[in-house]
Amino acid sequence: MRTWRLVAALVVVNAALLIVGDALAPAPARPAPGAAPPRARIGLVFDVGGKDDRSFNDVAWRGLVRARDQLGVAITTIEPSDGADREAALRQLAAQDLDLVIGVGFIFSADLERLAREFPTVAFAGIDYAPTGPDQPPPNLAGLRFREHEGSFIVGAIAGLSTRTRTVGFVGGMKIPLIRKFEAGYVAGVKHVCPACKVFSAYAGTEPKAFADPALGQELALAQYEGGADIVFHAAGKTGAGVIAAARAKGKRVIGVDSDQFHEAPCCVLTSMVKQVDVAVFDAVADVVAGRFHGGIRELGLADDGVGFVANADNAHLLSADVVARARALAADVIAGRIEVPSQ
Repeated sequence: MRTWRLVAALVVVNAALLIVGDALAPAPARPAPGAAPPRARIGLVFDVGGKDDRSFNDVAWRGLVRARDQLGVAITTIEPSDGADREAALRQLAAQDLDLVIGVGFIFSADLERLAREFPTVAFAGIDYAPTGPDQPPPNLAGLRFREHEGSFIVGAIAGLSTRTRTVGFVGGMKIPLIRKFEAGYVAGVKHVCPACKVFSAYAGTEPKAFADPALGQELALAQYEGGADIVFHAAGKTGAGVIAAARAKGKRVIGVDSDQFHEAPCCVLTSMVKQVDVAVFDAVADVVAGRFHGGIRELGLADDGVGFVANADNAHLLSADVVARARALAADVIAGRIEVPSQ
């Protein structure tokens, strides 16, 4: 009798584990009967904040959807709930023998290096990849990086040209070298056009959750606005939603990041420093489909249209034509090497 109960209990536990596994990594949808098989199978694991962060992750998602629609690939995505299951998420996708597995965010770097060596027949790509040692990444791992400091320099100049109080702010997510690049470029841009301007800086923390705390983002931004800043630039992922909320509440201006965030607060989003993560994701998938994928580090900046700023009909009432013209001239100077932008 006891043996029967033990077997029954084990069956229940195994079933539960299968359900958890399926929830973590849903299988790609099967093509309809008679439909052409997918040209490649692609898996992607999102960064902190998940697909609906309206910033970094959402841009990656747009690139993946474009690849699905234009290149005929099958896609699978996972949104890890916390840091403990990130490696497991990548591993589950790799174990399905997908053609490409993408990790969105620097936090995946070490896991991608380890799994690329463990699964040499699977291609891997890391957005914001940061090498963990002096060696080159494995040959089946593409590290996709951006010169965020260059784009941040331009929006910093926009802030310095647009401020009325000669005081602006910066709110970062996790205090790491990657986000420091945003801050360093932004401060340099402000000071380039307004040497007397003051720049406040604050970070949401030193752990990955610092990218997913809108309440803290709002608190940090409110402190800067109340201290005299009339423009705040955020590089904080989902935490940045709180920065935008603070701008809305105070009737101040804010600079978005990664994606065009104008529609989050049409009253207040002066511009956004955009990163073409969607292009990087699409191009990586296209390389796999075309059979030309190769590992190594690729870095995109102003010269490659990898970073930039938003100036269009939406924000024309906030961003003057004169400021736009000056910003574009500064971008040309950076590209030509006449201005060297600090990254730290």
